[in-house]
Amino acid sequence: MWALRALCLAGLSAALGGASADQCSWRGSGLSQEAGSVEQLSLHCAEGSLEWLYPTGALRLRLDPRLPPTTATVKGRSPRHVTACVKPAGTFRGAQLYLEREGVLELLLPEAPRPRVRCFSWLPREKVALFLQATPHRDISRRIAAFRYELRGDWLARPALPAASLTGEGACRPCNDTEILMAICTSDFVIRGSIRSVSNDAELQESVIGVSATRIHRQKFPLFQAGGRPGRPAGSIRTPLRCGVKPGPGTFLFTGWLHFGEAWLSCAPRYRDFQRIYEGARRSRQNPCEFPVD
Repeated sequence: MWALRALCLAGLSAALGGASADQCSWRGSGLSQEAGSVEQLSLHCAEGSLEWLYPTGALRLRLDPRLPPTTATVKGRSPRHVTACVKPAGTFRGAQLYLEREGVLELLLPEAPRPRVRCFSWLPREKVALFLQATPHRDISRRIAAFRYELRGDWLARPALPAASLTGEGACRPCNDTEILMAICTSDFVIRGSIRSVSNDAELQESVIGVSATRIHRQKFPLFQAGGRPGRPAGSIRTPLRCGVKPGPGTFLFTGWLHFGEAWLSCAPRYRDFQRIYEGARRSRQNPCEFPVD
């Protein structure tokens, strides 16, 4: 047990039954902490999880991702900022999660939050951390503060939703030409297709767009699979409910990111508009990457 305690104090990922070698996730117990103490942790992966059993005292988690070069640059461009998202477990109890930026704390997750994703961004030179503060309870049994996190360095001019939902600024406006061109180069998925359906989840404040794909230009994970119209893969893409997405005719180019196993929309121009934008950029040699257009 002393060895595990030493690993935690050294800032490495630790668990009750052993240490994590990849420094992506941490699992520990407040029972091993002294009253009023602050455990210092540091995780360096683009995604992972934290599970704090019987929260006591506080945890300070330093965010220091080692992002792959392929997600950090496009034609030599450095990321303007890093974006992180956290998603609480349905059993999140016994603590509150804060964002620490320049010594100021901002509440991200209250105790017993709804299972919504919360996101925030910072400049590469800024120092930020997550501060997990235990809430006082006479009985700390059955209390577990757990969440998953994702960090990305390629959310450039327009963060993928729900990242923009933290402030709401510009979350629902159409992408401009520059954002569309960047989206086809950096997104987790680029799908040409049509809208089959739109369903709304009032509790999660999300809309789910059912998409029938005519061409899968790129998908890093098997989001769209056979099951829609004959010969056409189908899948679902999410967007904030307040954006008021409605079903309609036409072919679109859907781009976006994978958040905690779900596809979230970034840009979705009509395909004929995208063709015009891309051809104009290619003629002036302003296209950030090559993309097949027919």
